Amino acid sequence: MLVFVTVFLDLVGFGIVIPLLPLYAQRFGAGPVAITWLVAVYSLMQFFFAPMWGQLSDRVGRRPILLLGLFGSCLSYLAFGLAPSLLVLFAARIGAGVMSAHIGVAQAYVADVTPPERRARGMGMIGAAFGLGFIFGPALGGLLAHYGPAVPFFGAAILTGLNGVAAIFLLPESLPASLRGRGESNARPGLAARLGVLFGRGTTPHLRALYATSFLVTMAFAAVEATLSLWTDRRWHFTPTEVAFFFAYLGVVAVAAQGGLVGRVVKRFGERRTALIGLAVLAISLVCLPLAPTRTLLAVAGAFFALGQGAVIPSVSSMISRQGGPTEQGRLLGASQSLSALGRVIGPAWGGLAFSRMGIGAPALSGAALAGVALAVLAAGAASARGDA
Repeated sequence: MLVFVTVFLDLVGFGIVIPLLPLYAQRFGAGPVAITWLVAVYSLMQFFFAPMWGQLSDRVGRRPILLLGLFGSCLSYLAFGLAPSLLVLFAARIGAGVMSAHIGVAQAYVADVTPPERRARGMGMIGAAFGLGFIFGPALGGLLAHYGPAVPFFGAAILTGLNGVAAIFLLPESLPASLRGRGESNARPGLAARLGVLFGRGTTPHLRALYATSFLVTMAFAAVEATLSLWTDRRWHFTPTEVAFFFAYLGVVAVAAQGGLVGRVVKRFGERRTALIGLAVLAISLVCLPLAPTRTLLAVAGAFFALGQGAVIPSVSSMISRQGGPTEQGRLLGASQSLSALGRVIGPAWGGLAFSRMGIGAPALSGAALAGVALAVLAAGAASARGDA
């Protein structure tokens, strides 16, 4: 529960910033291309640094890395609010990406403190913390923006800093000292190692399939998420308020799925089948989303979109955590977080290109295709390790 609160408050701070970042960057003369890179560089830093944080947490413990991430994020938000130029804004954004790359460590923390049969539910709680952060964060940011353009960033800094102080006193270490430094955490976390996760000989086919599934689903989700506001404006003429409510609605459904539903479904069907069902639901919903003839059916398709994504990620994360012992959770889940971050870099770029060149429904339809590929990959990879789920 403590790590859930820690991640939730961290994501509230992140959610405060995201909706206001493009408008804030325009004050420094940033155009659309610069703003796109300002968004993407955050996930790009996660791609490079998440494995390093995960491996380091296997050696020194989860708690120091989580605290470093919280206070580092606090400083990056403060730099945002005080930035005198676009260059400093980019530097602060890069720092935020580096310091926020500890989410994989939070997942490893959950893996440390939950038995295997309850791990998917624990991962679902982390996902629920994400969803709640993206519901409450933008709302809080909108309120703070009335007091000045930089105030939301100062608010995020204060919230994250207080979260770090609370974690010092309330968040215990989850990895016993006797287990630290006994895994494979001395592997070099370079680009070759990131690609080796998918293509290297040292990775089992089943683990490779799990990583690929996580990457493909994240890419599909990011492509749709990045263009959903534009699509609802073009297709349904949503007002900004209606767009915000639609995103909040998707967040509520995702929280319900990851916070409660996933654990029950996994208990009945197992992690592998839950992930496969979620992928099927995700693919079908992404086909239905751009074809919905009424707002009611749009809401239904959106709900299944959030449900599908909410079922896949916790189940896959739990299965990844089962591929190694207690001393390797940070390495395994850090690599997963790194590849997911790469998906959040490529996904929006592809979504924008597809939206402008192939039609406004193309991001969703291509996302459905990616979910279908992930379904085939996971099914084929699971065939080699039936006993893992």
